[in-house]
Amino acid sequence: MHQNLGTKDWNVPTMDQNLGTKDWNVPSKDRSLSYWISLYTGNVWWMITGGRIEHLLKVIQCFYYPLLAMIGVPANMLTIVTLTSRNCGLSKCVTRYLVAMSVGDLLVVIFDLILRHIPVVYRERFEFLHSLPVCNIHAILLYTATDCSVWFTVTFTFDRFVAICCPKLKSKYCSEKSAAVVLGTVTVLSCLKNIFWYFMFSYGYWLANDPWFCDVAWEVMFSPVWGTIEFIHYILTPCVPFVLIVLLNVFTVRHILVSSRARRRLRAHSSGENPKDPEMESRRKSIILLFVISANFILLWLTFMFYSIWRRMYDLGYQSFSLGFFVMEFGFMLQLTSCCTNTAIYAVTQTHFRQQLKHLLKRPLTAIIQLIKV
Repeated sequence: MHQNLGTKDWNVPTMDQNLGTKDWNVPSKDRSLSYWISLYTGNVWWMITGGRIEHLLKVIQCFYYPLLAMIGVPANMLTIVTLTSRNCGLSKCVTRYLVAMSVGDLLVVIFDLILRHIPVVYRERFEFLHSLPVCNIHAILLYTATDCSVWFTVTFTFDRFVAICCPKLKSKYCSEKSAAVVLGTVTVLSCLKNIFWYFMFSYGYWLANDPWFCDVAWEVMFSPVWGTIEFIHYILTPCVPFVLIVLLNVFTVRHILVSSRARRRLRAHSSGENPKDPEMESRRKSIILLFVISANFILLWLTFMFYSIWRRMYDLGYQSFSLGFFVMEFGFMLQLTSCCTNTAIYAVTQTHFRQQLKHLLKRPLTAIIQLIKV
């Protein structure tokens, strides 16, 4: 490999081609929080700016990832319970999509944040993972959950596009049954798509920050065939969803602007005034929810998507420019954050959801007060 990738020491073997897995020269020394703090605050004048940012991000991750896990798990569980109570003023179809997105986000928090990134940050406490030969199975579950989380967002965006822009198809497509079929199909296809990770990765954990978190065979690392398969994986998730979400939102905005002007003119002509339109008010709230979810996904996934594609192309010989490892670390942090934000989005944009969430949170407190009185 090349040293201009960043401060990381790759130490790829060049003599013995029979090594079963890649040797990235991961030091045996414990990389604990105190290690990263001492390294960053010590004599680091010799480090390039990218290296300083990378080590600073590692210090932040020691606090940020556990905090994100403590927020992400209960937040997504509360969202699922709140939405399934069916008192949030949302249609059954929309509720199904939002529940599915929350379940996908919860699985990503478990498989990616808790079982992958936190063990990397606190490597000295998770050395026992090296003896568990399940990393390739973990990879299938992790990437399947990620694909589901991403593509559930796409299907929700498409559903809202049909509901707003295609009134003739709305009654047939925008139903609870259709939502269940679409979500089930996406889940099955995501499982089938990610089976290749079982054969690409080995059983052993690597316990280091990288797009690959399992040991990878030497012939796989630089194989054009496996490289093409992995490149297609990153194209399908999240590049294609990026394009689809942007296009669907553009078409939706265009339709809303045209129909809104026509509706205002019609109502003003028929009534001689411009009263408040309940239909447009309801549509406005739905559009705000759609756009905030879409913008949240695009902004928080953009860095991770760009780095993942660049990294695979770099390994295959397309080395026109270099990116530091701090870009990857920052991309991971943003991508994982996206799995913990939907609860806040729903609470801000949906009045009924906010009220139901408050009622749900008050129940334990009310029970405790009643118990104390008894």
